[in-house]
Amino acid sequence: MTLKAPVRIALLLVSILALADCGRFGGFQGTAPGTSAEITDKRLREERGRTGTTLWEALMRRDDGRKVGVNRYLWNASLQTLDFLPIQSVDPFTGVIITGYGTPPGGGRAYRATVLINDPALDARSLNVSLQTRGGRAVAAGTQRAVEDAILTRARQLRSADRNF
Repeated sequence: MTLKAPVRIALLLVSILALADCGRFGGFQGTAPGTSAEITDKRLREERGRTGTTLWEALMRRDDGRKVGVNRYLWNASLQTLDFLPIQSVDPFTGVIITGYGTPPGGGRAYRATVLINDPALDARSLNVSLQTRGGRAVAAGTQRAVEDAILTRARQLRSADRNF
């Protein structure tokens, strides 16, 4: 006796559902100890406040109202100070600005810059600037410090101009 295809599919589905439902009844109620890596990973997730580990939970996370963690004055000052360099990539959520090679006004050497703003405070520690020449070599520390100082000065000017309005 042969079963028709719909009957076979129905039996297969019933078997799969019955097997999946077996885990619902009793069984081991405690938690098995995990490896040290699993325990460490779980502890780190708990410290960060992340409990969702599936893709669905990651996509369904609600916005907790946090703002972008980048100082807007440093961000605008960086863009204004380095406006002679072509922008390659910007990410205001992580605070990264990557430029292409460009020559400063009155200068003869081409530079490129990568700026990282990693704190919402208007502070020198919040700003990291990396400059390199066309050959890929880093610039002198004094040049890099001068660019950072110019960005910080412009950021302070923008903040005090904001306070006047």
